[in-house]
This record gives sequence, C-alpha cells and structure tokens, in this order.
Amino acid sequence: MSRSKKSGRFGIIDLGSNSVRLVVYAGAQRNPVPVFNEKVMCGLGRSLASTGRLDPKGMERALAAMRRFVALREQIGIDELVVAATAAVRDAEDGAEFVRKAEGICGFPFMILSGKDEARFAAQGVLSGTPDAEGIVGDLGGGSLELVTVGGGKMGEGATLPLGPLRLMDLSKGNLTLAETIVDKELKGLDWLKRLEGQRFYAVGGVWRNLARIHMAQRKYPIHVLHHYSMPASEAAEISRVIEKLGPKTLGQIPDVSERRIDALPYGALVLDKILAATKAKEVIVSAYGLREGVLFDRLEAEEKAKHPLIAGAHDLAGRLARFPEHGDEFFDWTAPLFAKDMLGENEEEARLRLAGCILADIGWYVHPDYRAHHAMTEIMLAPFSGIDHPGRIFLARVGYHRHEGRGEPDLLGDLTGMMNEKENSRALVLGLALRLAFTLCGATTGLLPRTRLSVSKNFVTLTLDRKDEALTGEVVEKRLNALARSLGRKGEVKIK
Repeated sequence: MSRSKKSGRFGIIDLGSNSVRLVVYAGAQRNPVPVFNEKVMCGLGRSLASTGRLDPKGMERALAAMRRFVALREQIGIDELVVAATAAVRDAEDGAEFVRKAEGICGFPFMILSGKDEARFAAQGVLSGTPDAEGIVGDLGGGSLELVTVGGGKMGEGATLPLGPLRLMDLSKGNLTLAETIVDKELKGLDWLKRLEGQRFYAVGGVWRNLARIHMAQRKYPIHVLHHYSMPASEAAEISRVIEKLGPKTLGQIPDVSERRIDALPYGALVLDKILAATKAKEVIVSAYGLREGVLFDRLEAEEKAKHPLIAGAHDLAGRLARFPEHGDEFFDWTAPLFAKDMLGENEEEARLRLAGCILADIGWYVHPDYRAHHAMTEIMLAPFSGIDHPGRIFLARVGYHRHEGRGEPDLLGDLTGMMNEKENSRALVLGLALRLAFTLCGATTGLLPRTRLSVSKNFVTLTLDRKDEALTGEVVEKRLNALARSLGRKGEVKIK
C-alpha cells in the first residue's frame, strides 16, 4: 500500500452499514488530529439480511453524502483521500453496482474491506492509540462485529460475525429474544474466546461509546473523554442488561444517548453483554481509535510508526502553543535528578509521562496570568491524546496546573486527587514545582538550563550555577527553589561554582 506524506491533510470516508463519515486529519502522522468530522446516518445495511440488497433510500443518502464530501475535498484542502467500504457494501448483491456509482462520483477506486481486513484495521487502530493493549478488540459496526486478540503490540486470531445492530434488528425482526439466540449461536463457535478469561475488552463503535457515556453520567465522572475510559466488566454488563430492557421512548429520555443510536442501542448492549459473559473479561476499555485510525496507521512510514503516540501528540500540541517547543528535552534532562532511582524513581511509563509533562510545560503562556493554571490543566485534560489512560491524563493536567499555580489545588473539575494515588499526586506536584522554578530561572528561554544543575542530598535540593550566571539568581528563584525543596522534605540552597 502506498505511503502518505506527513505534511498534507489526510481524509478517510468510512462507508459503513449504518453511516457514511468523512474524517479529515491534520496529517498522516503518529498522533492523528481530526480537523473535520461529519457523519450522515444512511442505513445502507438496514434491510440487507432479509433482502440481500442495500437499502434504496440509504443508497440515495449515501451517494448524496459522497458528492458533498468530494466537494469538501478541494474546499478543505485534502491532499489524500481514501474510501473504505465495509460489511454492507461487500455483502450486498448490488454492492458492486453501488460502488461503481460512488467511485464515479469520487473519481478513484475504493478499498472494499473483507471481514479479515476490517478486523485487522480495527485492531491496528486500537494498538496505534493504546500500544500496550492486551486482550481482545471488538469493533461493532452496523452490519458486523469484528473480534481480534491483541498483545505485545501485535494482532492474534480473530473473526468477523454478522452481529451488527442493523443486521441483528433485520434478522430478528425487531425481537430481542430472537436476537439473543442469534448472538449465542454465533459466539458458540469461537472456542478461543474462552482462553481470554480475565483479560481486557477494548470496545470500538458508536453504540458502545453511548453505553460508556451513560456509565459516565451514572458515576458523575468529571472527565468527559471517551478514549481509554475504563469500566469494570461487571458494571458494563449490568448497564447493558438494563439498556436491553428499555424501549425507545425511555431510551430517548436519557440525556447521554444519541437519538440516532436509540434503535440500535439495545442490540449493541445485548452483544456486549454476551461477549463479556463468553470471555469473562475483567474490564472494558473504550477506544476512540478503530478502523479509520488503523487505515491511517497502515500508511505511515516505519519511522513515524515507531514513535509513541503520547509523545508525538505532546510535541504536536506544544508546536502549536508553546514559545519554544524544543524546551521539553532541556526540562526532561534538568528534572532527572529528582526522579533518580535513589529519589522518587520512575519506570518506563512514568519517565514517558514526565517527558510529556516537560514538553507541555509552556502551552498556557499566552493566557491571562490569573487563568493560566486552569487553562493549562483543561487543555491537557481534554487534548486529543492517545497512548495514555485517564490517571495519566490527570497526572499531566496536575503538572500543568502546579507549573503555574505552585502548591494550590485545582477546583475547576472538582477534586481529582482521589483518581490518583498519593504517590502520583506527589510526583505531579514535584514535577510542576520544578518546571515552575525552571521557567523563572531561564526567563522562559532556551540555552541556560543546560549550564545549571539540580541535585538532591539528604537535607538539601541544590541549584548549582556557573559564576558568570550568578546574577540570574534572586528572590523569586530562591522562593521557588525552596517550594520545590519543601515538597521533597528538604531545604533549598544555591551554589555558585
């Protein structure tokens, strides 16, 4: 498959069984940032199971959507555009005819994905956003369900099943009891699911994201970011069983349920409940990354693929907002003595979080001083990052807050201290205070920090400077050095060599 250039905008039209969606990314890069996203609910596969053909009205809507998306290509400036067609198009008797018409509108051939392709791209998408994913990926589209195991950064065995909500509704004639029989029969043949007991289930698809939103609302969860939102499997199964029993009128009264998903939601909930029972998974993790991101990742150069998505995302955001994006490496090296093995210590993941915190340290500089701390915190909390779980987001957000506010406690999103353990709260405070000191010392410029050094002894945190830089010390520098030292139970001192 051809490789994409990183610089140009990259667009994907996802021609699915239920919807046709255009997503435009800032570029084909390791941390894909959407700059445009539009979806039209067409229902191409609404009657596929019973008729073997695409829905006539669905085809009209889909072709109209394609005309608009193609017109938007020039308007938005999409350098490369691909179309990926999934279950409904490949399975329908008139799928080829529809593709011919749609390709005539677009002017180039489509990717007609097999079930195996769908599973591969879905798993690849999840791994691109969660490199350490271990367990099973489930991508629920309107017409099919793709299941595939992941671990060690690789994909394992998988299957494609005709269990998308639209197809289930059609096969069962709207009877959930009959739909349950169909799901049981399809899952029964997958003996390898039983070997996944106690692992994680990575849920991809709009119906399952709606279930997660309901779970968030029930818990009054303060961070409305779906990517890597985690639910205990028992709670996910319980909420699924509740949703299965609710009618459209009741579902429509739930604030966090999309009107376009009301009919499909009970069937998606049924499928999730059955999968969790079959796998005895311990946890459900929502992935906002799926087939589209898998297609994009597949087109990256090897060097770009090798990057960690969190660090790539942090660099991207800092490149847009920070005065000196290259500051991150200086900060990372300068703060290292605080996190040495004989001090706070850090594992590989903690070191990566510290690096991300250093890269993001200056993204709030342009905001009014009274609002910088909360602005930096929310920018980080809600940024389109991947490769990070929610506790990691909170850690970075608190680092951004303390870098501007010192020891204060943020109140914008409520008390978040309980979402991290005491050790991580302490580490975020230390890193934030160290970055606060660093910015004051160097005047928010590059080049000075490598000429200075932080060190930690039993009783002191010492800042050492060259004689020629002695004048850069002062009351504010010493005040912030002492604040950092107190966070480590020590005193601050300045040494001139």
